[in-house]
Amino acid sequence: MSESLVPAVPLGAAPPSEAVPPPPPTSTPAQPAEPAEPAEPIEPTDTAPPRPRSAVGVPPAAGRGRVIPLRHPGRWIGTAAILVLLAQLGHGLVTNRFYQWDRFQYWFARPVITHGLFVTLQVTAYSAVLGLLGGILLALARQSSNPVLRSASWVYIWLFRSVPLIVVLLFLYNFSALYHSLSIGVPFGPAFAHFDESKLATDLVVAVVGLSLNEAAYAAEVVRAGLLSVDQGQHEAAAALGLPRRYQFARIVFPQALRAIIPSYVNQLIGLVKSTSLVFYVSLLDLFGSVQSLGSTYPGDIVPPLLVATVWYVILTSVVSVAQFYVERHYARGALRALPPTPLQRLRVGLRTVRARLRQETAV
Repeated sequence: MSESLVPAVPLGAAPPSEAVPPPPPTSTPAQPAEPAEPAEPIEPTDTAPPRPRSAVGVPPAAGRGRVIPLRHPGRWIGTAAILVLLAQLGHGLVTNRFYQWDRFQYWFARPVITHGLFVTLQVTAYSAVLGLLGGILLALARQSSNPVLRSASWVYIWLFRSVPLIVVLLFLYNFSALYHSLSIGVPFGPAFAHFDESKLATDLVVAVVGLSLNEAAYAAEVVRAGLLSVDQGQHEAAAALGLPRRYQFARIVFPQALRAIIPSYVNQLIGLVKSTSLVFYVSLLDLFGSVQSLGSTYPGDIVPPLLVATVWYVILTSVVSVAQFYVERHYARGALRALPPTPLQRLRVGLRTVRARLRQETAV
């Protein structure tokens, strides 16, 4: 017999018993945990919690670390100098009898002053609208691919920015001496309608036309700068969408350009309000012209009317500045995640901060 046929179990031996599985583990019920002994209270130590940042600069208690704030002696000296100068200016305005504040109150809202103020507002409004429209057209012509339009726009801007405004007004005021009538018709041919220039060009029209021509030259550069500030990718994206060029300009390019146009143009508008004082030289009695006529009629009241004109011009420019802030805030919605706070919101935040500081100081 070969060795490979030898059974693994010898003959006559008992068969191996089946494997008995191990008994399942007996689960014993969990014993309830004994209640933990209460922790002993922690004795207070001398280590103080970190102080909030708002408390920096407050004298700490003895034995603790002290934060010494940075000193700014230059600021205090400058502040004191400004306060002294303001006090001297206010004292001079109140005590100097040559200001004649009683006459200032008398002239401040007189009909002659309010009529001049209305003329100033009227000339400013007409000139601002016409000047802005002319500036937009000139800016588009300046960026045109047509060389004639581009050159004509450049010459206009160069000419009216080179000539003083008073010269433009006086030239238009004497325009009737050069052309007695104006006509509409075929160039170098027959005319269909004639207008008497002396009747057409009133003092108000001359003032508005002169200011608008001058304002358009400056507004054109302001608008062109705003258009150039728009990223070139915006133009390409609008063109890739297949939008018409007019729609691209009105809905995509120009709204983004307004964020750069508004601050510069409002600054230009404030200059326009003050430039209306030059219309006095074309016989139009605006606010400054009314004040000048009062000074000539009442030689004893020269300073009070000038103070009245100063206060009214300050009020007008302040109103324009406030309108500028809210218009800029409106158009900043597409560029900023959070709008800048209004002056009233800043005042509320400042009052809450001061109130919290006082409450913290009283608690310490």
